[in-house]
Amino acid sequence: MIRRNIFAGMALIALGLAAHAQDKYPSKPIKLIVGYSPGGSNDIVARIIATRLGDSLGQAVIVENRPSTGAIVGAVVTKQAPADGYTLMIGASGPLVINAATYASLPYSPQKDFTPISLVANFPLIVSVKADAKYNAMTDLISFTKENPQLSNYASSSSTFQLATEMLKERTGMLAMHVPYKGSGDSMKSVASGETTFSMLDPGPASGAINGKLLRGLAVTSDRRSATFPNVPTLKEQGIDLSIQFWIGLFAPAGTPGPIVKLLEAEIAKAVVHPQTVKSMAQLGLEPASSTSEAFARQISQETASWSALARQKNIKAEQ
Repeated sequence: MIRRNIFAGMALIALGLAAHAQDKYPSKPIKLIVGYSPGGSNDIVARIIATRLGDSLGQAVIVENRPSTGAIVGAVVTKQAPADGYTLMIGASGPLVINAATYASLPYSPQKDFTPISLVANFPLIVSVKADAKYNAMTDLISFTKENPQLSNYASSSSTFQLATEMLKERTGMLAMHVPYKGSGDSMKSVASGETTFSMLDPGPASGAINGKLLRGLAVTSDRRSATFPNVPTLKEQGIDLSIQFWIGLFAPAGTPGPIVKLLEAEIAKAVVHPQTVKSMAQLGLEPASSTSEAFARQISQETASWSALARQKNIKAEQ
């Protein structure tokens, strides 16, 4: 009886210390993992969020880049970190949804190894063609590919963009062969040079190329026009019933205590409406966003199911 009482007392003390530690969170710097190279949209968003969280929480938030194919290394590093709120990850649709849809196996489970905290930003894709191309609207491009399938192709830099383009083809009847490239910049250059017919690009590379008169945007894939591309109509405006949006979000290792998750969720909600955040993200063609942890988890589950079905249908597979 005495021994049981001693153990019970020790357990209560341990629980009290753990609760006290959570109350004091954060009491040391936080590491923010990014699975991409410095300078890209995900890295820039991570640094914006790191600044906002650092100011609000009173601790340094240090961005650590772990670039690799499919952002897999960054995900593994985050998965293996202690679930104490001191290692977080800026994750995107690619490693958290599309990888699950296209890789036969992964060294992490997107839905089991991470706790989604909140959305941070949404972004559409831009259907882009060469600046002097004869296509003035989606109907022109669609007609050309149907009439000239042997001359039609599209550039993509990852399974994410390939899947999105295959969905566009399915909805419109477009005929175009896939040409893979190593990065969005390479995809953009291939269209600008006439090597490929079109590409669905993320806002960063598309913005610079469109403003520089190398490309012309035919459509954005969001439900409403993008503030970054106000003169580019949506697919729906052009009679195509399709909306595609990808996202960037904040994640923690699975098992991170609920109070820490809720604290970070609230901090992100404040961070994304900060005027400097809104301005900086607009320059990248991103729309700041936030969500509850639970809603974000449901969104990821639903998107994984739908993209996985398309990947199986089109036999799209990624290689590690």
